[in-house]
Parts: sequence; C-alpha cells; structure tokens
Amino acid sequence: MKFVEQAMVFPCAGDLLPGIVALPQPSPNTHGPARGSNRAALVVPGNRGSDPERAVTPDPSARCGVLIVVGGPQYRVGSHRQFLLLARRLAAEGYPTMRFDYRGMGDASGEMRGFEEVSADIGAALDAFQLACPSLRRIVLWGLCDAASAALLYVQKTRDQRVVGLALLNPWVRSETSLAQTHIKHYYGQRLLQRDFWSKLLSGQMDMVKSVRDLVQTARVAHRQGPADERPARSFQDRMADGWRRFSGKILLILSGEDYTAREFLEFSGANLAWSGLIEATKVHRIDLPDADHTFSSLALRSAVEELTVGWLDTLSGGGDDNAMAATPAADSPSSGQEESLA
Repeated sequence: MKFVEQAMVFPCAGDLLPGIVALPQPSPNTHGPARGSNRAALVVPGNRGSDPERAVTPDPSARCGVLIVVGGPQYRVGSHRQFLLLARRLAAEGYPTMRFDYRGMGDASGEMRGFEEVSADIGAALDAFQLACPSLRRIVLWGLCDAASAALLYVQKTRDQRVVGLALLNPWVRSETSLAQTHIKHYYGQRLLQRDFWSKLLSGQMDMVKSVRDLVQTARVAHRQGPADERPARSFQDRMADGWRRFSGKILLILSGEDYTAREFLEFSGANLAWSGLIEATKVHRIDLPDADHTFSSLALRSAVEELTVGWLDTLSGGGDDNAMAATPAADSPSSGQEESLA
C-alpha cells in the first residue's frame, strides 16, 4: 500500500505545534488514486497557511491510527530517523500515523517542558490527528523511553477513550535510588567478572581507593530508602503505575537487553508494590530483544521493532494472531511506501 504525508500546524494552549501525518492511500479500484503528491498541507484550526485545494482524502477503511509520542529532548524525526521511518512503515501497512513536536521542541513555539507536563500536547495532537483522518475512532500511543512514561501519564490523567492501545518501549522510571540499584546489580557485578578489571587492579593502573569510594557511595544511595512504601505518594512512577493498571486497552511492551533504562524499569517494577502484577497482566504483550540498545539503532533492530509493532496492531484490528508475534521478526523488511524526505 502507498501512503501520503501531510504537514500541519495545530494549536495547544496558545502555542502552535507542527505535525506530520502519514496516511495510507487506497488502491485505484477502491477509493480513488493510488498515490497523490507526497507533500500536502492540512487545514487545522490555527493553521492559516494550509491550502484546502492540496488536502488529501484519507482512506476511510483505516483500522486504527498511531500517534508517536516523542521522547526528549528530541523532535519528531527521532534518533537516526526512527520516528519518520516508523511512521512511513506503519502507513504503508494501512495504519495512519502522526508524529509531532511538543511545545518548546523542534519547530514548535512555547517553552520547553519535561515529559511529566506534556499531556496537553498529546491531547492537542490527538484532536489534530482526528481532523486529519476523520474516520479514526481508535488510536494507539507509541512511545520510547520517557515518551512511554508520558503516554502512561496521559491515560492516567485523562482516561481518553480514543486511546485503545499503548506501545511502550524501554519505559523511563528513573530516580537516584533506582539508578544506583541497577548499577549495583548489573554494572559492578559484571565488572568483577571481567579480565581487564583484574588486570588493571593487579598492575596498579586502577585507583582502588576511588573505586571503593564510588561503590560505597552507590550502595548508600541504593539503600537510602525502601523501593516501595517510602516514595512520595504521587510520584510520576506511581502515576504511571496507576495509568497502567486502570488502562482498559492492550499494551505492547518492548524491552532492550543492552539498555540500563530497560533493566532499571524491570528492577523498579519488580520491587515496587504499586507495580505488582502489572507486567504480567493478560492485556500486556511483552517482547524482549536481548541484543537491542536503547534506541534500536541498527537497521535490523529498527526493522524488528517495526515488525513487532505492525504484528501487534494487526491483533488489535482483528487481523492477526498473538502467537505469530512470538516468532523472530525479519531483520530487514523495507517499506512499500515512498522514501522522499519530509521531516
């Protein structure tokens, strides 16, 4: 299936945010031309520069849409063009996809804000997305790192019924304590098993006093407070857990094996009472990619994430099988869409 991209500008609390929507294009024998211009403007309230004559009619048979929530600090293209390429792949598979900039990031106006304060931005983007594709009634939020956290905070705060699924990759739950606990378990434990550590130690190349001091300091931070009950009652991690627990839709959880953020998430959620049983819930489909880094930076890893996302979306739309997602994804599955640059 071909796709077309539309640029838009939409309002959010007095500021203007840019967005790019990738829309599936119907085949010639269904709803019209197979492809149009790959660049088009979209009429959105607050976007005076849009040209109605260039607007593209979306495919009314679209099953559901995907809103890519951007992690910070970065903008709508993503690291190594990850979000741009993902959006095009999903649109080519029949899923309208939108990516956008928060206030204060990329080409958006306003002041920069953290992931805990972007619910208004996500809500405004959802409104604009539905204007771009009026047939959409069901939307998935897709987020990596603190964008996954922002997506959970959004559903926790708004209970938005349009959101029927969450695709969460390496969610961010970092605190000083959780980071120290992760380093104790994964960094220092592995370091003691490495040959070069002992070589440096025995040859005098290592500052033993400083190394011990660092380890002791990390251990103190790791045990400074209990992992569950002594945290502030409404920390962002607790609100994430509340959003996860109350969310009635499906959740795709993808975790990288070579990523401290993912390890920290597993350590934190396993030790915190507020997260008890959440990852194991039946609505969660968890995929571990043992060789993946934080942003899935290689072509093979990016393609794997795309395959997993498409397969999971197919199950939401009734066109796929949950068991099929357990298979190893293809290393390279090029999109059938257009590759012209539209950032």
